[in-house]
Amino acid sequence: MPIKTTYQHPLTRRNFLRGTGFAGGLVIGSGIHSLLSSCSPQSSTTEMAQGNTVARGPNAKFIPDIEINLKAAPTTVPILPGQMTQVWSYAAQLVKGDPNSLQTIPDSYLGPIIRVRKGQRVRVNFQNNLSQGQASIVHWHGLILPEEMDGHPRFAIQPGQTYIYEFEVINRAGMNWFHPHPDGLTGQQAYAGLAGLFIVTDQEEATLNLPTGAYEIPIVLQDRTLDANNQLLYLGSKIGTPRNSNMGGMQQDNSGQSSNDMSSMMGFLGQKIFVNGKPNFTLSAATRVYRLRLLNGSNSRIYKLAWSSGDPLTIIGTDGSLLPRPTERKYVMLAPGERIDVWADFSKLKVGTEVSLNSLAFSGAENVGGSSMSGMMSSDNAPELGSAMMLFNVKIERKEKETLRLPTQLAALPLLRPEDAVNATQPRPIELSLKGMKWVINGQPFEMNTALPQETVKLNSIEQWEIINKLNPGAMMDAKGMAHPIHLHGVQFQVISREVLPELAAGWQTVKDGYVDEGLKDTVMVMPGERVKLLMKFEKYSGLYTYHCHTLEHEDAGMMRNYRVKE
Repeated sequence: MPIKTTYQHPLTRRNFLRGTGFAGGLVIGSGIHSLLSSCSPQSSTTEMAQGNTVARGPNAKFIPDIEINLKAAPTTVPILPGQMTQVWSYAAQLVKGDPNSLQTIPDSYLGPIIRVRKGQRVRVNFQNNLSQGQASIVHWHGLILPEEMDGHPRFAIQPGQTYIYEFEVINRAGMNWFHPHPDGLTGQQAYAGLAGLFIVTDQEEATLNLPTGAYEIPIVLQDRTLDANNQLLYLGSKIGTPRNSNMGGMQQDNSGQSSNDMSSMMGFLGQKIFVNGKPNFTLSAATRVYRLRLLNGSNSRIYKLAWSSGDPLTIIGTDGSLLPRPTERKYVMLAPGERIDVWADFSKLKVGTEVSLNSLAFSGAENVGGSSMSGMMSSDNAPELGSAMMLFNVKIERKEKETLRLPTQLAALPLLRPEDAVNATQPRPIELSLKGMKWVINGQPFEMNTALPQETVKLNSIEQWEIINKLNPGAMMDAKGMAHPIHLHGVQFQVISREVLPELAAGWQTVKDGYVDEGLKDTVMVMPGERVKLLMKFEKYSGLYTYHCHTLEHEDAGMMRNYRVKE
């Protein structure tokens, strides 16, 4: 019987990739374009028209509380001593609103941080100023928005075009983020540096007296690979390498297969851990309580977070909100797209003390197999998925008096009851698998405008979905599956149960105690052989939304589908 939790080595990737002879080859783009000084909306259509300056214009009746110009463009930044590093970055300018609404992540090419209050109306004038061939659109990951504001790939705009977002913030307090979402290009654009934070506050959170200002620290975890000239490498190619127009930026080997195929299928893993866009990060801290707001912004790498001291992590929030009450974990699993809100109490530490946040070793997230693949030697230097790693260091450098106390109660969440779902006895199945060389959901790859009848839900209904990470019998690469972080656009959900196949329980046992499923989420990690039941209500907007794997190479390779909310 499956091993179940209800809420109440095989061959390594590195050896597999090396042995098959595949290495890198996906080109990100070329050239450095200057940021344009302003956005000039000229029309009001929501459909992209090739050659038009504006793909979506403003609504004259929409009066924003906050207005921001946001531009995606290449630039160069200092990361390590020596040559400057080419990145793609979001640059922002506040047009209207509280100056504190727009902040930077200190000393980082990532960002900006957009801070809003629940109920505020926001306009973002997004301009794509990337290289030719790099269509883009911004997805506001975690926000509940109308379909035209959510960043669906069908709204992607070409370089030189503008897309205007207008929406009211209806989310509870929480840390969301934004990143590109064009079909087939999300992985490379996010890897190149396009990511920022969108932090929502509300009145409930304001009464809790949580750490703020210098004691509220965003932590964006990413893994990156730099070449000898300090240039970012993604699947074997560097930012700034001219695209091969015949191959869409992918180089080929003599076999006729693109040389990035296998790395794309497995998911990109970088050599170095970056925190907020920098390697070798150290947090200079006082003897105070800090609120560490962590995002896994990596393309593929999963982290098993733990303090080097052995002390538990105190969790006060997850993706979609604060928790009802604080909870402790010896370690926390954080898959791509997931966020965690940590109450970090350094008040009892002595000046000079150092402690690190590490990723502990775990197994079973990647099950490359096949007897013909044995005995292969590794050559790349990226740590394997599940390797133990030091993420960043905290150094206590000054003494300060602390008066804050951990609240015993946090958020009064509107939690749903599983029995109230319209399909409580027959959850909607979402099967994850490999079909040939395509990642698929329910046997289907991504189709831009299609939502099948079984992918249609009713507005204001409560549903159960069951994410099923299937085995792939006979597959050379993925016979026993890979972990997939599944992200749903347009809705938040509760995790109500988990179970795993007995034959894959060993790996699951190394991660299961690090799930934090007590609150509202929008992204959930699903291990090989695991079945995860979700509970959600589609209560605000109708329209077409995506759901997909947030391992970005899997998303780009087809593991994404639409669902439609109908009135």
